[in-house]
Amino acid sequence: MRIRSRSLGGFVALFLRFGVWACLATTAQAGDVPVRQVIDTEVRAAWEKEKITAAPKADDAAFLRRIYLDLVGTIPSYDEARKFLNDPDPGKREKLIQRLLEDPRFAQQQAAVWDLTLFGRNPPNPDATRNRAPFQQWLTEKFARNEPYDGWVRDLLLAEQDGSECFYVQFNNKPEELAEAFSKIFLGTQIQCARCHDHPFANLLQKDFYGMAGFFVRLVALDQGAPAGGKQGKKYKIAERSSGDVLFAGNAKELQPGMKGEPVKPKFLGGTLLEEPALPAGFKEPEVKTGVKSLPKPVFSRKEKLVEWATSPTNPYFTKAAVNRIWGQFMGRGIVHPLDSFLGDAKPALPVLLDELTQQFIEHKFDMKWLIGEVVSSESYQLAGSGSAVKDALPKHYERARIRPLSAEEMQAALKTAGGDPEQKSEGATGDYFVRYFGEPVNGQGEFQGSLNEHLFLNNSDNVRGFIRRKKGNLADTIASSNEPWEQRVDRMFLSVLTRLPNESERRNFVTYLTSDPKTEAVVEDAIWVLVNTSEFRFNH
Repeated sequence: MRIRSRSLGGFVALFLRFGVWACLATTAQAGDVPVRQVIDTEVRAAWEKEKITAAPKADDAAFLRRIYLDLVGTIPSYDEARKFLNDPDPGKREKLIQRLLEDPRFAQQQAAVWDLTLFGRNPPNPDATRNRAPFQQWLTEKFARNEPYDGWVRDLLLAEQDGSECFYVQFNNKPEELAEAFSKIFLGTQIQCARCHDHPFANLLQKDFYGMAGFFVRLVALDQGAPAGGKQGKKYKIAERSSGDVLFAGNAKELQPGMKGEPVKPKFLGGTLLEEPALPAGFKEPEVKTGVKSLPKPVFSRKEKLVEWATSPTNPYFTKAAVNRIWGQFMGRGIVHPLDSFLGDAKPALPVLLDELTQQFIEHKFDMKWLIGEVVSSESYQLAGSGSAVKDALPKHYERARIRPLSAEEMQAALKTAGGDPEQKSEGATGDYFVRYFGEPVNGQGEFQGSLNEHLFLNNSDNVRGFIRRKKGNLADTIASSNEPWEQRVDRMFLSVLTRLPNESERRNFVTYLTSDPKTEAVVEDAIWVLVNTSEFRFNH
């Protein structure tokens, strides 16, 4: 980060914040400060202002489990955990972060996170989005190539690449719902309040809402038929008509039967009306009939103009919303919180940091991997999740690490890894089972509610037991067939499942249980089952 020149008052504040070095750097423009240091400086300043005592630094075991779950969506294997914990290198955390950022699972994890951001568990049109595999593959490839955030979002919104069209399909012929989702996800603003009346708490008129919907009203998802290979679902192509407007009939309370309303021209959020040329004389819109596979390119594309505006570095919402969402993904709470409240009364908890991250994201050409690397390399991210600072489920000033439950996908992946055979295919242990019982996606922001069904599934389901049951070469088999002292076998079990060594009491109690029955296989499986049913396994730590 290059520290920029400021006013005299800003210069004095900068001196007090950063000390003499900062003043010299400001004067001489000497060097760049890593963004992770900017993060820590701003977070610490908030602690000092609020007189907060922060949690200590997380130990290696807690950090290891957290960083694996956050970056690659599963826990480390026994060998990975043992190697890291035994490594005396003081720079091992930074080396691990860089290695995981280059791991193919990083792209898969980011695609999973964004897939749920874009669709949720229950898309508006589940039949149309049933075959989401091509989209997920398209998105995974974007992250694998580390394509810039503005680039892949541009491709997503243009919807001209195979697999990219699925986001629009869920809102086919529903421009109002699409405008709401687009603004919430990519602009960090909730505009749905203005759908029925002028927004009571923000400078957003009802016509502004329909102005945003006007960008989407001409889009249509054309059914291309079932994909090859007999897969479920259908393929679609996103086309755009050359005519058509959203109709605005006024306040919802004043609507009368039969009122059609007046056409509303597209308007950029917080900006100006779209300048749109008139259609050629005598223009006739092609009819969209059942079975039509394509339409001519529109005379003028509203979609392209929206994408150009939305992904511009000068857009007042786009980059800040992206930075805030990425920060919230790893820190548990947005700098502006909730994440999609930029238009409301929510104020940034760390305004200087938000501005700096936004500027740096632009200067680094929207490199998500770089930004994620800086966030997780910060001392603020690497705090412990427990201690005297644990008072608020969502600590506003990031005085401790967030504690979050694993998502359904992470639970399944963690069970595979903990069982000692990541490729294991237990009967019935499909993703559908885990999604059904572990519910909505969790994002580390407290949006979690445990259920009896989840508890019963973990306790009784063969889908869980299948990952634990003894099979050649897996964890249960390794422990049951080992000639090592039972204390060492218990250590392996804890490292494999909970990514930490047991304390003396745990080690002693487990050894007592494991040696209490000559039927070694049964007690070993039960002991592993106990560990995967703990809250410690259910959550990051």
